[in-house]
Amino acid sequence: MPIQEGFPNQRLSVVPRRVVAEAHARPVTRRLMVTDCGYYPKATDHLMKRPNGTEETILILCTAGTGWANVGGAQHRVGSNAALVIPRGTPHSYGASADNPWTIWWCHLRGSDLAELVEEIGASASRPVVPIRRLDRAVALLDEIVTILERDHSPASRMGAAGAAWKLLTQIVVDRAMPAPGDPLQRAMAYLAERLDSTVRVADLASLVGVSPSHLSAMFRHATGGGVLAHHTALRMAQARNLLDTTDATVATIAREVGYPDPFYFSRHFKRMHEASPTEYRNRAKG
Repeated sequence: MPIQEGFPNQRLSVVPRRVVAEAHARPVTRRLMVTDCGYYPKATDHLMKRPNGTEETILILCTAGTGWANVGGAQHRVGSNAALVIPRGTPHSYGASADNPWTIWWCHLRGSDLAELVEEIGASASRPVVPIRRLDRAVALLDEIVTILERDHSPASRMGAAGAAWKLLTQIVVDRAMPAPGDPLQRAMAYLAERLDSTVRVADLASLVGVSPSHLSAMFRHATGGGVLAHHTALRMAQARNLLDTTDATVATIAREVGYPDPFYFSRHFKRMHEASPTEYRNRAKG
């Protein structure tokens, strides 16, 4: 039940439900679509209550001020640089704080792929508030969504909004997985990237960044899907591919530059990863 809407300089677009139904039947937008979106600056007295939830998943990005949300019976504070994600069908209410009302960009989403995207973000009814690391990128994408749907609700516009929404959700996933500047994982990754021509011991690297080897390995697995040494190898192989593609350096020279004194071992390792020897890779047509 809407309690208060209408804010100076607000923006708002609501896609008619017959148009939503049409989009739900189309091959691309049935996977993800934006049904409503808007921008409420300094939304004094903003309050929304939906005791039975709604058909859509709601994403609210707070860029300034503060707000609150009650999701599934639990109370949460929503500060700036955070997103509130409320899964479809979840009873909820939310609003601006009285002393420092929030400024928000928001959208309502439907689609067959949406539940998986929300899960990847790490949001749920019990954990609806997630930090946003790159607020500028998130705002730019929500601005794009609102701008597209303010223009019209044509199939092309609906697809454009869906694409921006997909980018928004996946960007939140990527930003949350990657390390913040200065934290141990970021410093460890930077150290590895600067030492492609040498081997690195996990214990030494962990000591350097101030965590245990097991904790460092766990952080790498979460961020990259593999361990510390697997990430270092991937960096070395990426540099090897770059040198094969952009220089006429010999395989032996490239092997040394990426930390393999034995060019035959390097070639065997390269072939296991790429199903082609360095020479075969270099001679492939690309682009």
